[in-house]
Amino acid sequence: MFLVFNKQKIYTYLVSIITVVLLFCIAGTLTGNKESIATASANERLLPIYKVNTEEKKVALTMNCAWNADDIDKILEILEQNNVKITFFMVGDWIEKYPEAVKKIYEAGHEIGSHSDTHPHVNNLSYEQNIEEIEKSNDKIESITGNRTNLYRTPYGEYNSTVIKAAQDNGYYTIQWSLDTLDYTGITGEEMWNRIKDKIGAGDIILMHNGTEHTADSLDMLIKQIQGKNLEIVKISELIYKENYTIDMNGTQNFNN
Repeated sequence: MFLVFNKQKIYTYLVSIITVVLLFCIAGTLTGNKESIATASANERLLPIYKVNTEEKKVALTMNCAWNADDIDKILEILEQNNVKITFFMVGDWIEKYPEAVKKIYEAGHEIGSHSDTHPHVNNLSYEQNIEEIEKSNDKIESITGNRTNLYRTPYGEYNSTVIKAAQDNGYYTIQWSLDTLDYTGITGEEMWNRIKDKIGAGDIILMHNGTEHTADSLDMLIKQIQGKNLEIVKISELIYKENYTIDMNGTQNFNN
């Protein structure tokens, strides 16, 4: 049998083959793009708020409460003398042990946030367990103050996307810090200030702890030094954006114009 091709038939066959090849290439590209998008979405890391991008000369002073309450009266006295309100992040176990301290802090006009219920390593917990840690501590806050909080700070500063998502899905802003005084190591107030004095600026979130050796006796000096840089000390809720914001790869919260 002989196959006879004319120019028109050859041209038609070639066009058909090229068309099929192009369709396969396009399909492969689209599939690859979908896979890349899915992978990027799955690998996207959620972040807490480390600091805020703001032109206002404000910083937030925060105090973690997880140990004793021996210095709470002194801390509240100094804050009142300086007319400063700050944010206290409390562990649920601490709230149970020192309900009177919680009440004093709240009645003095300071802000209270959750610091988990039992101060576990939250990266080892499931999504549901993370929610339970936050909500249980918030229940204890509400039992004393009559109000719930929407602020959360993870124990040990640990987090992963599961931890942050558990908080976000339940209406919490997860707050980290940009400046650590390292007061819990027992250093003096001067050493604390030397750590942060050249770094501090608008939008920073400062970490301190009650129940340490020098936090209470250093607080007045630190407040005056911060204010001496023309910075106002505010609560977290007065610094962060509540909506229409993004958090960049450095943990800085930016307002979306």
